[in-house]
Amino acid sequence: MSEIPESSVTYEQLADLEREFDDVEAEIIRQQVKLSQPLYEKRAVLVAKIPNFWPLVLEQAPPEVDEYIQPSDSAILLASLKSVSVEHFEIDAGGDPRSISIKWEFAENEYFEDTVLEKKFWYRHDKSLSWSGLVSEPVEVKWKEGKDLTEGMLSLVKKVWDEEQAGIKAGKEVKGWTETRNALREKIDATGMGGVSFFAWFGFIGRRVSAEESVDADKRERERRRLRSEGKEVAKEEEEEEEGEEETEEDIQEELEIFPGGDDLAVAVSEDLWPAAIKHFTLALEQENMSDFDFESDDEVQDVDIDEVEEDTSAPPKKKAKV
Repeated sequence: MSEIPESSVTYEQLADLEREFDDVEAEIIRQQVKLSQPLYEKRAVLVAKIPNFWPLVLEQAPPEVDEYIQPSDSAILLASLKSVSVEHFEIDAGGDPRSISIKWEFAENEYFEDTVLEKKFWYRHDKSLSWSGLVSEPVEVKWKEGKDLTEGMLSLVKKVWDEEQAGIKAGKEVKGWTETRNALREKIDATGMGGVSFFAWFGFIGRRVSAEESVDADKRERERRRLRSEGKEVAKEEEEEEEGEEETEEDIQEELEIFPGGDDLAVAVSEDLWPAAIKHFTLALEQENMSDFDFESDDEVQDVDIDEVEEDTSAPPKKKAKV
């Protein structure tokens, strides 16, 4: 349906206006990042001097983050997490400011060898011009013997991804249920999504939308908007024929997603946990009756005497109970 009942306003006009709002939102993010970057750098220097800052932040994580952290994950996150940072990595190159990189830095621990785990999310538009959002690539974790909290799922996701990418490069797109895909499906079925580890998030992929496809879709959409604004006729996009009841490649990829809410978690971290870290930290202190700081009256925080508010700061805080 292209026309709104009993109105001269078309659906396309409303859709174009929504996309203009979307463009403005992206520009606001671009400017906000530019203005706030020096403050985040200053914050990073200060909080690095506070023992257990990020574990305490996670203790008061918003529900959108906390719901994904299992008790077994807490053993690592609350004991070994040193810092969290978010970067809008495509801004400098003139890319979409909604693309984000989330970096987790860890102290040496008994679970994995990595000291830094970084996951990137690209904001892209699909070729149908009907969807836009975050997509990613799987990131491997170098688990120590017998310590893999994903029980092999993350490793299998990486194998499936590598198989797909090799097929694309060879001009032979992988389709259907390969041996590797079947192995991953069996692992997912045996695990049960209710108890999946937070670290499975590093295996989130989302829709397979390439950078080239997204750029082309964006160009076509902007050109269509320009023509409509000039009152010119715009040809309809050709729709792909549906394949009936047969399982599509997109269905298979969706079924093999080990962390379906991976993009939502990325947004929650980048828009709440990270920017509001000091607020979450303060709430954690208040909850544990540790708010008696000795701050200097100067403009800069000269010293944070954690020993006065907690006898043993080497021990990580206890994870708050899930409701």
